[in-house]
Amino acid sequence: MKIALIGYGKMGKMIESIIKANNHHEIVSIISSKNKNDLLSEQFKSAQAVIDFSQPDAVLSNAEIVLSHDKPLIIGTTGWNSEINTLQELCIKNDGCVVYASNFSTGVNLFFELNDFLAALMINRNEYSVRIDETHHTQKKDAPSGTAITLANSIIGKRPNFIKWVNGDSSNKNELPIFSHRIEGAVGEHSISYNSIHDEISIRHKAFDRVSFAEGSILAAEWAIDKKGFYSFREVVNRILKD
Repeated sequence: MKIALIGYGKMGKMIESIIKANNHHEIVSIISSKNKNDLLSEQFKSAQAVIDFSQPDAVLSNAEIVLSHDKPLIIGTTGWNSEINTLQELCIKNDGCVVYASNFSTGVNLFFELNDFLAALMINRNEYSVRIDETHHTQKKDAPSGTAITLANSIIGKRPNFIKWVNGDSSNKNELPIFSHRIEGAVGEHSISYNSIHDEISIRHKAFDRVSFAEGSILAAEWAIDKKGFYSFREVVNRILKD
């Protein structure tokens, strides 16, 4: 499969190295901030799928170009969720395929399932307070992370007392606090803790490297090659597990 990459930061370079090492696919175009005009090049158009790990303010404009050329688009960029309805409409309008995720690690997507299960168990356990902690490298621009927001929204959907999440501490029992930590060299860690005066229940996912994120985005591209529709990677993982 011929793949085009949009974004050549940590994730773009990791995807490139995995594809070169495995020889299963070919990267035909890499778009960075230095060659944005190449989105219109014949080389870019020759790709069978496009993986985007760029900037949140570029997601919609990138999608317009990719979907107009009937290419499946895999979006790993975070921080653009306020535009998700617009992107879905764009996908439907072009009869295209988009797979998006706050995190393309299959381990994290299993962690999402654990979070849902635990949140359902704790629905009526009001003696427990809840908090989310996320830790990433100091270069990460968005806080809280997209993964933390996904975890928070899932908990909010199952705990009727919560009305929203907040970034940082909160004295309001109707707000779910997310604490963002930035440490040099950290890859990614997320934990959910339920605390009472007597004990703590917690679950945690810690990434040791970015390989699983990159492999997940490639898996999504392979799956999307003949598909139409707007999918979260979590949906894709569940469909693959059922097949």
